[in-house]
Amino acid sequence: NGFNESELLEFDRRVRDRLKASDIDAQEIQYVAEPKLDGAAVSLRYENGQLVLAATRGDGNSGEDITHNVRTIPAVPLQIRGSTIPAVLEARGEVFMPKAGFIDYNRRAFETGDKQFVNPRNAAAGSLRQLDPKLTAQRPLDIFFYAVGDHDGWNSPATHSDVLKRLRELGLKTCPEWKKTDGILGCLAYYSSIRSKRDDLPYDIDGVVYKVNDLRWQTELGFVSRAPRWA
Repeated sequence: NGFNESELLEFDRRVRDRLKASDIDAQEIQYVAEPKLDGAAVSLRYENGQLVLAATRGDGNSGEDITHNVRTIPAVPLQIRGSTIPAVLEARGEVFMPKAGFIDYNRRAFETGDKQFVNPRNAAAGSLRQLDPKLTAQRPLDIFFYAVGDHDGWNSPATHSDVLKRLRELGLKTCPEWKKTDGILGCLAYYSSIRSKRDDLPYDIDGVVYKVNDLRWQTELGFVSRAPRWA
């Protein structure tokens, strides 16, 4: 986590120090910048193109089965598309309630005397944990995907940006605001851009995520505990 410009610059320095590529000092590291959505993290498992399981992030190893509820979200394809369908694909994403949907839902709840939500994040998380999927279907939920977990028959791209493009080709929505940036100065420029239009985004965010774009470098950088050194 970083909270100011100097901490972001320090992150870039640590990435450079840990990479063993001989030419790293002669080039800018390419990052992918994405808004950090304020919703509920989920994993969706597709087998031969069919959605078979959806779960919350839980403790990072196991989560709550929310398959029936996720199936009601219009933006979630029950079958992914494409000429080459992986035998197994775990797509990771964030379920959220857009601002307009949140306001409209609370207005209708007020009129009918039903419970209102405090914020869109609680609305998304609470909707996914409904025992009756018919209730979840009434909530204006959306989803953006941002990563791939377990897979079989997935021809892994070389970069994170290509992962996002591949997910979109399969019919899995990605955030339209993501962007490749050249070097840490590009990350700072992205931050300024997102900050200037944050209030106008149709969904809530609680920050920005920067990821080293090269997946080989991500592997080399690795993790400390459960936190990636490459993000």
